[in-house]
This record gives sequence, structure tokens and C-alpha cells, in this order.
Amino acid sequence: MVGLFLLLALASFLYPVDPNAPDFLRRLAPPSPAHPLGTDPLGRDLLARLLHGARNALLVGSIAVGVGFSLGVTLGLVAGYLGRYWDGALSLLMEALYALPGLLLALLFAALMGPGVLSSMLAVGLSMVPAFFRVARAGAMALKATPFVEAALALGATPGWVIRRHLFPNLLGPLLVQASLAFAAALLAEAALSYLGLGVQPPAPSLGRMLREAQSFLPLSPYPALVPGAALSLAVLGFNLLGDGLRDRLDPRR
Repeated sequence: MVGLFLLLALASFLYPVDPNAPDFLRRLAPPSPAHPLGTDPLGRDLLARLLHGARNALLVGSIAVGVGFSLGVTLGLVAGYLGRYWDGALSLLMEALYALPGLLLALLFAALMGPGVLSSMLAVGLSMVPAFFRVARAGAMALKATPFVEAALALGATPGWVIRRHLFPNLLGPLLVQASLAFAAALLAEAALSYLGLGVQPPAPSLGRMLREAQSFLPLSPYPALVPGAALSLAVLGFNLLGDGLRDRLDPRR
């Protein structure tokens, strides 16, 4: 399912149909040779909008997970390895952020920064920092007392060297699992922001806004809501299953 979603995002360059071109004579049309997945309330091709919407969701999700991964892992490794007041201050900040739902944090950041693709990336990414922080901090605390870390310190390694060359590589497996699960959450958060008008702005297609635009026309045609809803559901399920598979494969106890 993950591969299918990636294929949809890449196929937007191969399907030569303008996703914003209306066909008022074929509004809410069912699937046909001219429009393989039907049309939306404005007569726009649903397949073209799905492909471009998947590409935008993949872009926002990738940048968001990158932001959350970079900040969360860096702060978590510093807090877990250095301890003392670094751990206390950073953990207090992250616990305060973690107490709020991730979607609520994303909405708050998006409202402060204004609507748009960039604000969606940053808002969703910042809301994921606490989750990556907790994984990195717990791993750093478990590894800092191991013999290979103590040997590196005895040879004169600096804390930065230990974090970069010993802690981070040994925590990469759990962090990749968390990144896969976070990508599924990022897709849902991006769709929610776009549904509320705070994410990808018109005329660029977005899965969340496609659902919003189709909501009032469900009695007339199910296709405008079914197409983006099914794509989003399968993508989220696929990334969650990928995370479970990575966790089983990278677990050294198995």
C-alpha cells in the first residue's frame, strides 16, 4: 500500500490532465473513459486531483517528518546523554507539549503561522518533536552506560562524538520505526489542516480539501469523497503496517 501511494504521487507527472480544469457539462460524473475516476462538483478530473493531492501530501509529510526527526532526535540525544539540568529542562518542555494532542498542536502552529504549504510542514513537524524526543532520550539513557561508550570516553572522545558515532547509529532502528508511524500521522494531520482551510491552499489539490468539497454533494455522487478518502485510508494503513514490520524486523530479540 505504501508503494501504491508512492506510485500515485509519482504518476502525477505521467497523467497529462490539468487537475484544476473544470468541465461544467460533466459535473459529478461517474467513472468513464474520459474521466477514469469521475469528476468533482466543478467537473474537475478526480484522478488528476488524486495524483496531485497525493504528491502534495507526500511532500508535506516528508518535510514534516524530517523536521520532527531532526529536532526531536537531536534534543532527545542531548537530554538523555548529558542528563542533569539539560534533561530536566528539555523533558519538562516536551512533556508540556506531549500533554496536548498532536493534531491540536498542529492546528495551533498553523493558526499562528498562517495557512499554506510551508506552515503545514512546520506545524505538523513541530507537533511530532515530542514523540521523537522520547524515543531518542530513552535510548540514549540506556546506551550511555554501555562498555563501548565508556571505552570511547576513556580514549578521549567528546560528548558530541559519542552522540554522533555511537548513540545515534545504535538507535537508528527504533527511530526508523517511529518515523514510519509518524508519516501516517503526518498524512492525517495534513488532511485535517487542509480540510479546515489551514493547509494546502487552492487551487493546489489536497486530499483533505477534496473531502471537504465533496461533503455537501454526497447524496448526488459518492465518488468525489470516496476517491480521496480511500486513498488516504489505505496510505495511513500502509505506513502503520510498514512501521510494525520494521519493528519486528529490526528487533534484535527476534
